[in-house]
Amino acid sequence: MTDPVRLSKRLVELISCSRREAELYIVGGWVMVDGQVVDKPQFMVSQPEKIELHPEASLVPVAPVTILFHQPPVAGMDANSAQQLICADTRAVDDLSGIHISKQHFARLQQGTPLEKNASGLLVFTQDFRVARKLFDDAATIEQEYIVEIAGELPPDGLKKLNHGLSFNGRALLPIKVSWQNETRLRFALKGAQSGQIVHMCKSVGLQVLAMKRIRIGRISMAKLQPGLWRYLMPYERF
Repeated sequence: MTDPVRLSKRLVELISCSRREAELYIVGGWVMVDGQVVDKPQFMVSQPEKIELHPEASLVPVAPVTILFHQPPVAGMDANSAQQLICADTRAVDDLSGIHISKQHFARLQQGTPLEKNASGLLVFTQDFRVARKLFDDAATIEQEYIVEIAGELPPDGLKKLNHGLSFNGRALLPIKVSWQNETRLRFALKGAQSGQIVHMCKSVGLQVLAMKRIRIGRISMAKLQPGLWRYLMPYERF
C-alpha cells in the first residue's frame, strides 16, 4: 500500500511519457482506473488500483464532433434539458462512427435547427463551426420532415391548402409537401420552418395537432435512433 498520487504522475511512471503527454491521454478519455474511464489528471490513485492505457490511445487533439439526438416526447423538455441527457451512458449501441468517446465531446455544444415547440425527434448538437454555419446560413433552404399526429376531419380541399394556399404571421406561405402517412398522421416536408407554423396550418384547416416528431433534417434521417439516445454524425454524412 502506498500513499495516493495523481493519476497523471502514476501514468508517467507506468509508460515513461512526459507529464504533459500523460495529461493529454487522461483528458482524451484514454485512461482507465480499475476498468472505469477517468478523465481528470488530478484524480488520486493508490498502488492496488489497476491503471490501463487504451491500446489505441492517441495524443492527437480531440476533433470537434456533431451529435444527433432523439429527443423523447416528454412534456416540458426543451433543447437545454435534452442536452443534459447526452452522456456516455446514452450513446446508441449501434453507433457505427468508430469515434472514441471523450468527455470533451459534451462541452461547448451548439444546437442547430431548433425543433417546433412541444415536438420530439431529431436534434443536432455540434462543436464543428462548419456544421453550425451550414445549419444557420442555409436554414431557409434545408428541408425538414415532421410526422404530425392530428385529430379532426380534413375538409375536401384541406390537403391542397396545406400544400399551398395558407398564410402565417400575415405572409403567404411558400408551397410545401404534405401527405398522409396513415389515417391519423400527416407528413410535412418544409423549408424555412417557423416556430408555430405547423400547428397554425393544421388549425387553419380544422385539425388539432396532438403530437409532432421531426424525422429528418436535410439529408440526415433519424432512422432507427431510439428516444433518449444519441450517435455521432458520420464523417461522410452531410446535411
